Amino acid sequence: MVRTVRRLVHALQALVALVFVVGVVTRNPSVAVNALLGLLVTLAPNVLERDYGVVLGPLPALWVTVAVLLHSIGMLGLYDSIVWWDHLTHTVSASVVAGAAYAAVHAVDLHTEDIYLPPPFVGVLLVVVTLGFGVLWETAEFVARDLAIAFGFRPLLVVYSLEDAIVDLAYNALGGLLVAWFGTTRLDRISRELEGRLQGR
Repeated sequence: MVRTVRRLVHALQALVALVFVVGVVTRNPSVAVNALLGLLVTLAPNVLERDYGVVLGPLPALWVTVAVLLHSIGMLGLYDSIVWWDHLTHTVSASVVAGAAYAAVHAVDLHTEDIYLPPPFVGVLLVVVTLGFGVLWETAEFVARDLAIAFGFRPLLVVYSLEDAIVDLAYNALGGLLVAWFGTTRLDRISRELEGRLQGR
């Protein structure tokens, strides 16, 4: 099972790399840069395991890589041609953010008796954190677009309108809610791994 998932992760990373090549060949910096940065993000779980000794297992890497792949191939035109593609990518990406937030917060909760976070509060916290990251992302998109236009470059990120940004935030909240409802028990092992690293310090 573990070996199969790892192979799947490598296959999906190869697809992201292929999107990068397509971006380079077609001289589309938006596609190339987003795929390259996304590919680097997919390496984060391996870095945590190799350099910090946090045993995540293969599923978090698969989760992150799926989110990156959806965004990367979306840059090839799916964001424009498929109405719901943007909603899908925001939900999946937000769930990754919410999952990371839960693992970190729960690890701190386990590590110290001075902090107690009841489950309802954690659920609300996940949604708030996910929305916070969503706001930062949407703001960065608008700023990056305006700066690129001001300096005569093609914007690297797709920006539609303020109304679209609000809809994106709604799907970010959905990603946070999905993790709060269904994902916390599956992330407990990772939280305990992180708490073990805190104990080690």
